[in-house]
Amino acid sequence: MLIIPAIDLKDGHCVRLQQGNMASATVFSDDPGAMAGSWIAAGARRLHIVDLNGAVAGRPKNEKSIRTIIKAVGDRVPIQLGGGIRDLDTIESYLDAGVSYVIIGTAAVKNPGFLSDACYAFPGHIIAGLDAKDGKVAVEGWSKMTGHDVVDLAKKYEDYGVEALIYTDIGRDGMLTGVNIEATRKLSQAIRIPVIASGGLNNLEDVREICKLAPEGVVGAIAGRALYEGKLDFRKAQAAADKAAGI
Repeated sequence: MLIIPAIDLKDGHCVRLQQGNMASATVFSDDPGAMAGSWIAAGARRLHIVDLNGAVAGRPKNEKSIRTIIKAVGDRVPIQLGGGIRDLDTIESYLDAGVSYVIIGTAAVKNPGFLSDACYAFPGHIIAGLDAKDGKVAVEGWSKMTGHDVVDLAKKYEDYGVEALIYTDIGRDGMLTGVNIEATRKLSQAIRIPVIASGGLNNLEDVREICKLAPEGVVGAIAGRALYEGKLDFRKAQAAADKAAGI
């Protein structure tokens, strides 16, 4: 079970949002590269990067900061990146630059053929992002709700050949109210591919609870605001996850 630090980028800064609201951004760092390096120094085994401006605009907007992070990280740990990725050229560019996994969210909902094409062109490198509230999927940086059911879409994505699914409960993201365990369990039980949980991770008890889903196929949990505000110590969180896994 990986605890994966999140670096959310807005206007070149490392920020955190509450429930995806761009107006609620709290800036935690003006140096994304240094932030990435600090998480690796603390023992992170993967980083989660999101281009928030890109997610809203539908095209990459923080490429300079992303490349700074890639340079700082090198080949030490995998990077998974999402936000505004809508075409194969963008995927290829990021993978060539050193990103390990590209996350496709809105584009997968609006254009399932694109996700299928991406999985075919870049096997093993595509992760689908499913952002939801009350079991329904949201798109465009969580600004619009759809009528799509999370589990139904997840099964389609699995058939396309995605490497994993990131499931975010946007009602909890940035709110420090704990991961939606039941919704995450329901999703992971419905599919065979790995699930990464996101949204609401707050303390060590949350880490222990999400670790109970490892037998169901949950392989990681993304942590953001709790880490940046000091409510969750990364080293202790990963150690708790390793202990739960018998490492």
